[in-house]
Amino acid sequence: MTTPPPQAPQGQNPFSPQGQNPYAAQQPGQPGVPPQAGQPGIPSQPGAPTQPYPPFQQGGPGAPVPPPAPGRRVSKKVLRVVGFIVIAIVIALGKWYLGQSDAETTAVGSCMHNEGTQVSPDLKTVDCSSGDAEYKVVEKFENTSDDSKCESVKDATIAYYQTGNNHDVVLCLKEV
Repeated sequence: MTTPPPQAPQGQNPFSPQGQNPYAAQQPGQPGVPPQAGQPGIPSQPGAPTQPYPPFQQGGPGAPVPPPAPGRRVSKKVLRVVGFIVIAIVIALGKWYLGQSDAETTAVGSCMHNEGTQVSPDLKTVDCSSGDAEYKVVEKFENTSDDSKCESVKDATIAYYQTGNNHDVVLCLKEV
């Protein structure tokens, strides 16, 4: 059988030696010691309003650090979305431009070289001073596949048309 530990009388510290003041070794102003008259923030005149402790000074040693302000997560998300949209547009434009043939991107006055055959031509833009230049573009008609338009173009000896990719083009060429 065990005996319960002796209980200290109500209001006394059970861990302090009996008969001693637990605050006797501490100086006023230290933690656990109530402030007394004459300390900073405590008036020494009777009847004057008293503050139990000196006012809190922010930033002192041991002072709690406030949590950081909430970040700008919304703006980061918006930036990511805008970035993805810009990248998608650049990729789409690159595919569109790289997917176009030289016939679609050439201009009047440019020279062309046929890397294909007469039945299945594959025209590429070349420098007019190069030995590969076979044809010169005399006229260009956008959004049509009517190669008969080249019959009325002066100096045109060959009509080339290309359809597809939602962009039809007719080139009126003369041999160089």
